[in-house]
Amino acid sequence: MIRAFLLLGFALNVNAADVEPVKNAGPYVPSPQSVVADMLRYADVNAKDFLIDLGSGDGRIVLTAAKVFGARGFGVEIKEALVKRANEAAKTQGLADRVKFLKQDLFKTDISQASIITMYLLPDTVNLLKDKFLTELKPGTRIVSHDYPLTGWIPEKYVQMDLEEKVAISGVTTTLIYLYVVPAKVAGNWTAQMPPAVSRAPATLSLRQQLTRVSGSAKIDGQDVTLEDVVLRGDKLSFRFTGRKGEFTGQVKGRNIEGMLDGKAPWRATLGG
Repeated sequence: MIRAFLLLGFALNVNAADVEPVKNAGPYVPSPQSVVADMLRYADVNAKDFLIDLGSGDGRIVLTAAKVFGARGFGVEIKEALVKRANEAAKTQGLADRVKFLKQDLFKTDISQASIITMYLLPDTVNLLKDKFLTELKPGTRIVSHDYPLTGWIPEKYVQMDLEEKVAISGVTTTLIYLYVVPAKVAGNWTAQMPPAVSRAPATLSLRQQLTRVSGSAKIDGQDVTLEDVVLRGDKLSFRFTGRKGEFTGQVKGRNIEGMLDGKAPWRATLGG
């Protein structure tokens, strides 16, 4: 995702036209174009996506997403000269109706509209954004990071490759791409209406969550049952009851989950209900 180090970068020589950021995110370092293409491809970018690039530099990630994949979106950059260059490129390439670039602090930017976030930022900056991602982004939003991971998050995809172009940037050929999916919040006690074959009385699902890791148990007809094979991807939840046949799948919709058992029998649950 062709990005340029957020550039919230502020060196000693500060241009009066630049905005002082909350956090110094490092110097401007553009991602090689080949990495940009891979980032977008691994994230399955398409024409329905709205992409926000944090630290957009010369705009290459957003411009490529629009030109090649048909996406819309914007880039956030702290350096006025780079923002101007990126907006001029959007006009020249006939993309100004779908993308734009803004001079502002990425920590203060509203990112709630994004279906995809891209970034090439220093490790500490990446991890300072974790709470912002969980607070502002919708479950299912994809996050793609060049070289640096979100500590504690389990990536959906992880790609490592060697590129000679990276030597000039980082001193080594190693290039890493991390793809994450923002998880829904499912921790708590849920009152569940199960298919009659499972239980005719309301059941209780007790779910524990650490980001994308979910575990838990259920009380069915007074019997405690452990959940196994629990998977949470965005707003999609699936699990099995230990010692029982059948897979439960469901979509988390705020305080409700609606789903199916083996794709046939419906079930639903309400948080605290």
